Amino acid sequence: MAEITAGMVKELREKTDAPMMECKKALTEAAGDMAKAEEILRVKLGSKATKAAARVAAEGVVSTFISADGKLASIVEINSETDFVAKNDDFLKLARDCAELVASKAPADVAALSALPLGDGTVDSVRTALVGKIGENMSIRRFVRVEAKGKVAQYIHGGSKIGVLIDVEGGDEALAKDLAMHIAANKPKSLDASGVSADLIETERRVAIEKAKEAGKPEAMLEKIAEGTVQKFLKDVTLYGQVFVKAEDGKQTVEQLLKAKGATVHSFTLFIVGEGIEKKTTDFAAEVAAQAAAAAAQR
Repeated sequence: MAEITAGMVKELREKTDAPMMECKKALTEAAGDMAKAEEILRVKLGSKATKAAARVAAEGVVSTFISADGKLASIVEINSETDFVAKNDDFLKLARDCAELVASKAPADVAALSALPLGDGTVDSVRTALVGKIGENMSIRRFVRVEAKGKVAQYIHGGSKIGVLIDVEGGDEALAKDLAMHIAANKPKSLDASGVSADLIETERRVAIEKAKEAGKPEAMLEKIAEGTVQKFLKDVTLYGQVFVKAEDGKQTVEQLLKAKGATVHSFTLFIVGEGIEKKTTDFAAEVAAQAAAAAAQR
């Protein structure tokens, strides 16, 4: 049997916001598998167990570039240690320069972007000099380059913390901007169900079945309940399935809006600064309390 340490319990609690003892029970049931334990808590405690998925701690900015004809665009995320540096003019200029270089030079990856000429040196030498000048680490995390089938629109929100590029064919500029704002607000994972990973769908199905079992639902109803849950999930996480954020009737989906406007979305990119990154923090008091709780539970 895998040893369940206080550190493991603390990590799962921080991820899920579930009670300490529930975290310990879930880890024990999952034989120490963190992902499985999180899934067990979702079954028992519902969506509260995914609270940490929305928490991000890394600072930085998202920067975009769009050509005059709207046919070529790019979006770049550059991280810093603090929000103070993320507002520095030199840091912001580096982000803008990187976005323009991505569009014009089409580098294959971050390493290739870092090697491109910039100023009197390269992107990386400019970054390194800026690190030395400010005294804080910073890094180019990711980028996307778009060659549009229609025209690209953008939306930047929250002091460059959220950035959206969307390739729209048909409609007008107002529609494209509204859709970009919708994406920033509702954060879809893909255009439609075909873009949602099979693993993610299977997890939702499995959780739905386990929750139905815990609620005492008949075995014959489990698959039907799971399918309904999966379909609702897909509407929630796909752009076409979501209710348009500015729908006057509160019911019109993005797909219905596009049909009414004779428009098509070919692709979109959503960057949220620090998404998927969590700074490691040390809370000694919390760690001691977690160890004490775990020790008491084992007596």
